[in-house]
Order: sequence, then C-alpha cells, then structure tokens
Amino acid sequence: MDIFEEIKVKGFVDEHIDPSLDLFAEIEKIKKEKNAVILAHYYQEGDIQDIADYIGDSLGLSQQAAKTNADIIVFAGVHFMAETAKILSPNKKVLLPDLKAGCSLADSCPPHLFRKFKENYPDHLVITYVNCTAELKALSDIVCTSSNAVQIVESLPKEQKIIFGPDRNLGAWVAKKTGRDLVLWNGACMVHEIFSREKITKLKERYPNAKILAHPECEEVILQMADYIGSTTGILKYATNSPEKEFIVATEAGILHQMQKDNPGKTFIPAPPNNTCACNDCPHMKRNTLEKLYLCLKNELPEIEVLAHIIERAVKPIERMLEISASLGL
Repeated sequence: MDIFEEIKVKGFVDEHIDPSLDLFAEIEKIKKEKNAVILAHYYQEGDIQDIADYIGDSLGLSQQAAKTNADIIVFAGVHFMAETAKILSPNKKVLLPDLKAGCSLADSCPPHLFRKFKENYPDHLVITYVNCTAELKALSDIVCTSSNAVQIVESLPKEQKIIFGPDRNLGAWVAKKTGRDLVLWNGACMVHEIFSREKITKLKERYPNAKILAHPECEEVILQMADYIGSTTGILKYATNSPEKEFIVATEAGILHQMQKDNPGKTFIPAPPNNTCACNDCPHMKRNTLEKLYLCLKNELPEIEVLAHIIERAVKPIERMLEISASLGL
C-alpha cells in the first residue's frame, strides 16, 4: 500500500439521544471526567462555538490544544484539521464528531497526483496551505496559513522557485502581493468560489457604507471588491478594530456568530453566493452538530489516527513555518 494512503480512522457510533437531555450540561460533565478539550473552528454552528474551550482557525486551534494537559482533543471542524491536531499532539487522542466532515479544498489535491506534479519541478520548493491532508503536508517543505503566506514566500530568496498548493486563489493572491512567479496547483474551496460579484454589488447598493471583508481563498473578481483581505482571524480582528458599523463578509457564514458576539453594535451581512441560498455555508463544517459532539465525547469515537512515519514527515514543514514566523516576529 502507498504510504500516503495509510491514514487509519476508527469508526462512528450512532445511537439515540434522549431529547430531554441537556447536552450543554452533559458535554461539560463528560469533558471534565475525561480531561478533554473541545476545539471549534469559526465556521461551526453557534452552539458548538459557545461550548468550545477554544475557538479559532485550524492551525491556531491545534497549537492551542498541544499546549494543554488534556488527554482528549475533540476537534469540531473538518478532517484535515483533526489530522493537524494529531500531528502536533501525537500522544493525545483526537476525535472528530463526524467523519464525513471533509474539505473540498483538501479533496482537490490527491497526494499521489501532487507527488507526480511535484516531480515535474525538481528544483522547486513546495509550500502548502495548512488546509490540506496530512499526506500532502508530508510532501511539503513549508506549510503556511492564509495570514502568513505572503511573509513566508517573501522570506525566501527571490531566485528560489516555488510550488504553491493546493489553493489556486490563495496562491494567485500571494503571487500578486509578492511579485513572485509561483507554480500553482489547481485546487480550490467550494465555499469561497461561489460568491456572486453581481449579488455583492447589489448588496453594496443597499449598504453603501458597508466595508467588504474577504478571505483570500475567494476568486480574484471578489478580492478586487474587498476593502480588507485576510484570514478568518484577520477578518474578525479587522471588524472589531474598525470604526465602521456595517460589513459585508465574504467567507463561510459561521464566522458571523463570533463577529456579532464580539461586536453587538455592528451589522454583519453574509456575502451572497451564486445560488439560491441567502448565505454561504460549508456543508462539511455543518455536518458537525451538538448531538454528534456529545456522542463523540461520550464514546470516544470517531478517532483520528495518523501513522507515525507520516507524522514525522508532516510535522517538519509545520515546524519550518513556525521557525520562519518567529524569526519575522509574526
């Protein structure tokens, strides 16, 4: 078997839950009994964010979990995020409420195809966005986030040739910001690719004073409209620090929960996608529910396992990113 296919996953337990059960109280009780920590990505539903010990973006959550003395990490996010937590905390049990919570971006870059792609550019350094599988991280030289991708690329010598993957939109934005000629893998996030320029333009007419905030995974036509481009954490901080009162937000709509909690006097409008929905939800993120989180913690399943030799290879590009970030004061 190809070692880049050797991710093992332990099964899912489905059972009836008494509808009268106070899930918030039960989760808190079991969490203390089992010395567990709950991580929730900004794109999770509000109830999950409210019960989480830590809320944030994927890498930051995994780093936070690694610092705790918890025995169990419950990652309310998607599969690659739980893998990253396992890479950084190999001795802790990592659980994911729903195994089907995948990622269109991670799926758009099969490791065996990327490995062949990489072979065509033997003199190129590989930088991969953290939103990818453990196998892909193991094929990389440096991992980056949407908040430090520009600085990571700029830290390298100008003559250094670079492959950037898996997100072509983030890669194109980084290339534009840095002036570097990057070889891009043709992957993308389904959530950030379906925003409608026409609908956002009409929304802007209704809210002429609203600032448009966009994630760099969005297509160029959307980024051209934005007043601010940044990571989920960056978008949240910008909205909090800005004196403006109205914002149109072009990223997954789950982030609005924290934005509204942190800024009760401000108005946040989800940027409309090019479909019949009013907002842009990630179907993978929304597979996780409070009920599944409860069962996951109770039964300690589904468990995410990454083989030791993949962890050994995948942790190195993450460590390199952290070293570069520290040297740059990021």
